[in-house]
Amino acid sequence: MREVEIVGVRVDMPANQPLVLLREVGGSRVVPIWIGAVEASAIAFALQGTPTARPLTHELMASMVEAMGDDLERVEIVDVRDGIFFAELHFASGAVVEARPSDGIALALRCAATVLVAEDVLDAAAMVPESEEEEEVERFREFLDDVDPEDFAEG
Repeated sequence: MREVEIVGVRVDMPANQPLVLLREVGGSRVVPIWIGAVEASAIAFALQGTPTARPLTHELMASMVEAMGDDLERVEIVDVRDGIFFAELHFASGAVVEARPSDGIALALRCAATVLVAEDVLDAAAMVPESEEEEEVERFREFLDDVDPEDFAEG
């Protein structure tokens, strides 16, 4: 397993499909995972620290975990088959729960949990950005500083 950082969310054109970008910590590989618009908004809200008037689903989940006296330690992206990624939530109590990576990432951001990707998933799905792509990723990070999570809302 390799730790990754959540670079952010963006919309892949022309399909208008949101994706989350994960970059390997201490490495150069980037994993793009296509996700739903609701999950993209949830991840963007968490990355930007945007408060909500009422708890969103992932905030509710984080509160439930805390209320039950447990902690989310890590989210592991454990497999990719036919372009579909699979994840597990690992709790301090020892419980392991299957999840979609997008939900796991949104929850991890709210619980300050580590996100890890299996080495074979990195080998199968990651790409190594060329220097021009590195610059694009950096421009994308700058864009994320100014984007409003509501930009990802379905409409």
